[in-house]
Amino acid sequence: MELKVFTLPSCSSCPLAKAIASEVARKFNIAYKEVNLATVEGLSEGKAHDILSAPSISVDDEVIIRGGLVSRQRLEEEVRKRIEKWSERVSKERP
Repeated sequence: MELKVFTLPSCSSCPLAKAIASEVARKFNIAYKEVNLATVEGLSEGKAHDILSAPSISVDDEVIIRGGLVSRQRLEEEVRKRIEKWSERVSKERP
């Protein structure tokens, strides 16, 4: 599972979004990645997710928020839901 924060250098909300996302990623022991939309690679990845504004956050390539902040509580809930779904799927696949 990976939590991504799409940022821009000129974004005043991005430092807070990055702080919240990195704390949540650490809490749940999942991968964290910052994607800078001001780079060619970052813009390409953003376009692949239909993200053109910052901050935006995705969990496992599902966009949670586009162009705004999300509370730590909501982001934790979103991550927790995905972990639970993943755990259910894995337990069903085991004999």
